[in-house]
Amino acid sequence: MLYLAEVIQKKGGIMGGGKSELKLLACQRTEQNWSAVSGDESVQADEASRYGAGTLLLVDLTASKQVQRIQEAGRPLVSILQNFSRLQERFKTQEEEIEQWKQSLTYQSQELNRREMEMEARQEQLQQIEADLEQLEQQRQEFEATRQEVTTQQQEMERQRQEMQGAWDQLQGQKQQLEERQAELLGASVLDDEKAQVIHHLLEQLCHGGTSLDEMHTHLQQIYDVLGQQQTVLTHHWQMLEQHQQTAHQLQEETEQQAQILEQQWQAWHQAQETVEQTKSEAKSEESVLHAKQEYAQCLKLQLERYGELHQKLSQVAAGGVAHEAVQIDLHALENLPLEELRSLIKTLQKEFDQSSQFVHGQEEELDLKEKELEALRTKIQQVSEFDRISLEAELTDEQDAYQFLNETLVGQRRSLIEKEGILRQHRAVLARKTGKPDPTAVEGGIDVSPVLAAIEAQRQQQALDLQTVESQIDQLRHAIQQAQEWVNPQIDEQQTKRYELRQLEDALKTQRASVADVVAKVALYQEMLQPLQDAVTGTQQSLDAIAALLSCHQKIGVSHQQTVEQMRQVVSDLSLNLPMLKQD
Repeated sequence: MLYLAEVIQKKGGIMGGGKSELKLLACQRTEQNWSAVSGDESVQADEASRYGAGTLLLVDLTASKQVQRIQEAGRPLVSILQNFSRLQERFKTQEEEIEQWKQSLTYQSQELNRREMEMEARQEQLQQIEADLEQLEQQRQEFEATRQEVTTQQQEMERQRQEMQGAWDQLQGQKQQLEERQAELLGASVLDDEKAQVIHHLLEQLCHGGTSLDEMHTHLQQIYDVLGQQQTVLTHHWQMLEQHQQTAHQLQEETEQQAQILEQQWQAWHQAQETVEQTKSEAKSEESVLHAKQEYAQCLKLQLERYGELHQKLSQVAAGGVAHEAVQIDLHALENLPLEELRSLIKTLQKEFDQSSQFVHGQEEELDLKEKELEALRTKIQQVSEFDRISLEAELTDEQDAYQFLNETLVGQRRSLIEKEGILRQHRAVLARKTGKPDPTAVEGGIDVSPVLAAIEAQRQQQALDLQTVESQIDQLRHAIQQAQEWVNPQIDEQQTKRYELRQLEDALKTQRASVADVVAKVALYQEMLQPLQDAVTGTQQSLDAIAALLSCHQKIGVSHQQTVEQMRQVVSDLSLNLPMLKQD
């Protein structure tokens, strides 16, 4: 488990080093969660002796509080603070996005309410049209009944006309007979009573035959009145139909305008989406380059560290071991120690050195294993799909961080191991001098390694320059990627919001088109029902006009008949008066 600890140096002992302890301050629970350690809990850590008192370290402890790795906490704390700052900025950005979403939802709610009110108004118009259609259907039924009544009256008038025509023909025949009879009477100048009564009876029938014309005029006028009322109702419905047609036409124009506007907005959205996708693709390419640069920089750092270790070891070999000035040891105190106590101290130092050497060797093996795992991950990333590559790249980043942490820990542990080796050599040298034996740590036959050291140093400087260049390029790439992400992320959110709004508008447009189509269909049905009624009224009007003209003609004929009948009565009366005189003669 990872802890944040403070170095506490306790001075004492003949070697001048003293013991080092780590005061545990905080414990990492999760990646972003730390909790304070209660009390004054401390652990022994010889590896912390190379750090000054008060230094903050990150310590990886086992369950039994054994130190596994130690790392200076400066950079990780800066990274944690930077992550905390980024989280705060992200939370602030998310709050702004939430506020934008609230405003967008408020606008959409207002827009939906407005469209709901429009739909309600159109629903009322549809209900009004349906009510008008129902009223028109009722009036159509009434008109159909009236039309049937008019047809019946027309048939009755036709029957009466035929009867009048028959009476007229009969009258013409009787008139002809009377004229013939009159000619005979004038020739004979006589008329008996029986014939006179027959003639009077015929004349009475002719007089009463024209009485039905007045009734026909009355019925005809009633039908004209009913037809006028029906035409007034139809005129009202024609006016309503024209208003509904204008409304439907206006709704269709508004719908087409909204469809054009929506199409333009979709085109603008697709253009913006293409720009966002292109920017994301460019950022992805730059991220790939960045990963490659980071891996190269990591390799350069490892080579620099190993060149440094090689340079240090060669320097130690050239100098015959670790310089005495590098380790602070009280040689005078060692010289005064008894032999047995010195041997016991050397055994203790040897044991500590062996333990540290085994631990460092194990850590180096783990570091090599980590390096192989990183190489396997890099190879796997090149072979998987784009979707799996994202998760593998995140895993690669975590493994690189773990590798870096382990490698930085090993740098200090190697240095501490070299220091322990130097202390152990100096104790052995003192023991050899006191016992009169040769120094087992002395180097026989000097070797000139200065050219090798110069070559290593030149290579280190060149790689340091290369690393500086690569790190500069990495910073530039990070800055460019960050700028692209800062532009792309709001654009993605804005595109999603805009797409949602366009989908809402598209659904509303479909609903509006369906409503307009319903209105147009009902208006067409309205017109389809009105036109036959209007044709029937017009046809009935024309039939009534023909009947009225026919009645007027019959009325004129009737007047002529009355005059003829009166003349015939006069002739019959004259003949009836002359009959007694003829009998006396």
